[in-house]
Amino acid sequence: MLTINGSVFMPSMLTLIGIPGLESVQCWIGIPFSVMYLIAVIGNSLILAVIKYENRLHKPMYNFLAMLGTTDIALSTCILPKMLGIFWFHLQNIYFEACLLQMWLIHSFQAIESGVLLAMALDRYVAICDPLRHATIFSQQLLTHIGIGVTLRAAILVAPCLVLIKYRLKHYRTTIISHSYCEHMALVKLAVEDIWVNKMYGLFVAFTILGFDIIFITLSYVQIFFTVFQLPQKEARLRAFNTCIAHICVFLQFYLLAFFSFFAHRFGSHIPPYVHILLSNLYLLVPPFLNPIVYGVKTRQIRDHVLKMLFSKKTSRSA
Repeated sequence: MLTINGSVFMPSMLTLIGIPGLESVQCWIGIPFSVMYLIAVIGNSLILAVIKYENRLHKPMYNFLAMLGTTDIALSTCILPKMLGIFWFHLQNIYFEACLLQMWLIHSFQAIESGVLLAMALDRYVAICDPLRHATIFSQQLLTHIGIGVTLRAAILVAPCLVLIKYRLKHYRTTIISHSYCEHMALVKLAVEDIWVNKMYGLFVAFTILGFDIIFITLSYVQIFFTVFQLPQKEARLRAFNTCIAHICVFLQFYLLAFFSFFAHRFGSHIPPYVHILLSNLYLLVPPFLNPIVYGVKTRQIRDHVLKMLFSKKTSRSA
């Protein structure tokens, strides 16, 4: 590792310290995090299995839910194994290229999840506001195009962040990252050079993806509410509203955590560092953990099929 004038030139290895200020209790923090990860993987895998093997669930809403579950598993797997290695086994070192790869995967899967939530909101909008055309509009071909488009949008918009770090930032004050995973701004702030371009592009990506998605999701649900409240029968209003409750819960918890984490990391200089890191960790771990619980409880079709699958296994074993 070459050192020039007190700075490190193109380091090959970086060090993730975990949660600054809470190093002595990180081993205990890892326990609830690992439980959340196990529930996220098992719960989302269960939902994926139900959707795959139950033909009656081969509909746009459940296909989007399968995309969301797959993204949740991938997102939590990108962060938690390394994080637990830091918390429990003090495996803090990470290669520079591996850090960039983790950063790209994490931010790409965050963007994919946001895109899937937008697609789910549009699906509910068409299903409630224009039900006769829903099957025609949301064809299997459109679902495929949406999946590919959401993935490419995330991968292409996030990729320049890596290029800007790799080829613009050569000198670093330190190789120690005060974080539990490779986050864009946490890595950029280590550089000696001017990081204005990196910061501006990070803001551009955040507002292009999250800003665009949240505006259209909000507009979709506003129109849905107008349509639902205009229905003449109370039972029809409740039934239509009930199909949106799970989506609204997932939408709120994802974007509220996203904005708290985003603004705290960039503008909350008076907030203790461990609060920043805990918020960032919860933003990545809570949605994959809660999504299968929310959809399992609030979506009757999924709940019934999961119970049927579990109890049928118990019955076959007892027989």
